[in-house]
Amino acid sequence: MFAEENGLKGDPRLQAIYQAIRVVPHFPKQGIMFQDITTLLLDHKAFKDTVDIFVDRYRDMHISVVAGIEARGFLFGPSIALGIGAKFVPLRKPRKLPGEVISEKYALEYGTDCLELHVGAVQPGERAIVIDDLVATERLGAEVVECACVIGVPEVKGQCRLIGKPLYVLVEPRQVEKNAFEL
Repeated sequence: MFAEENGLKGDPRLQAIYQAIRVVPHFPKQGIMFQDITTLLLDHKAFKDTVDIFVDRYRDMHISVVAGIEARGFLFGPSIALGIGAKFVPLRKPRKLPGEVISEKYALEYGTDCLELHVGAVQPGERAIVIDDLVATERLGAEVVECACVIGVPEVKGQCRLIGKPLYVLVEPRQVEKNAFEL
């Protein structure tokens, strides 16, 4: 579900977040319209509003784990975890974590990848949210309450679930401006 459909209709923070995102045409390959959140991170107020909206949503849901996917989930996940009093668990690219890990492959719009997390980082019965995607946390016995992301993608427009889990999205993807190809 989009935040606008969940009580935030007309909230000026959503428009500011949307406007702070840059579209980079044909990155990382031809035909991809990359939604670049680095410009959102440069806008202190829009970045804070992004975190605040997620914190407001999850504060009273008894979430004990915020799992953030490398790399976008690392940017928002720790702040959300601190704001709701949960632990942050990084979901990393292969061979980035020492020790025993659990791995999960997943499909991207432009290929496939794999993420890993430490065995023992998530305990059976813990309630988790996954920032940016859904991967291996359920395999360790955690209850994935919801998936959350800043930017939705056209494939999930109109859907309120991602891989069987509720999906919470702040804004729709930005559209390419007519002169964007002249950059």
